[in-house]
Amino acid sequence: MAVTKDTVYIKGEQNVEVTKSEVTLGDILSIECANLEMIPKIKALKLLKVQNNGKHRYVVSVLKIIECIHRQYPNVDIENLGKEDIIITCEDQKTPNKFIHWTKVAAVTAITFVGAAFSIMAFNNDVETTKLFGQIYTLLMGKQSSGFTVLELMYCVGLIVGILIFFNHFGGKKFSVDPTPMEVEMRLYENDIQTTLIENYSRKEKELDVGKTTSAGTHRA
Repeated sequence: MAVTKDTVYIKGEQNVEVTKSEVTLGDILSIECANLEMIPKIKALKLLKVQNNGKHRYVVSVLKIIECIHRQYPNVDIENLGKEDIIITCEDQKTPNKFIHWTKVAAVTAITFVGAAFSIMAFNNDVETTKLFGQIYTLLMGKQSSGFTVLELMYCVGLIVGILIFFNHFGGKKFSVDPTPMEVEMRLYENDIQTTLIENYSRKEKELDVGKTTSAGTHRA
């Protein structure tokens, strides 16, 4: 009679942050198995140990994770449902200084506001918006524009409403469940960074793969 093998399903995100010096598989993976007794044991398997404090970054191949599991459970089948390479960032948990935090927020807000205002004014000056509104007002009303009419007022209101609708965000609220354009761009930027990190580590042979160890050393359970 054939022996039925247990199948372990693992899923890892592209980028994982941990605060512990000893990183286990449970810190970076979601694990599922029909044998419920095996799940906590696999989660407790140690993948690597960080010797020094501070910020460290590792790129781990899923083959190294499979090797780590097979070392303890050689007869299990493993199905990877996540990423093929996982970026692990080890950093001490620190409470940020509130003064520095709010100073950065104020500086970014001021720079963004001034930059946006300058861009809008430069655009209006380039296309001669004031002259255009004056011509439209004269054509419709039959008299010269004073420079501040209902056209300028509605233009300002429409500009604000258009920006709010486009960015789908005001304060801490969103107008719909869709991601904002800023969130989409940040996600694309994050994906580009992660891809570059993985390629650089692989090219420099710093990736933690089968048969390799990190400078911090891997802890074999």
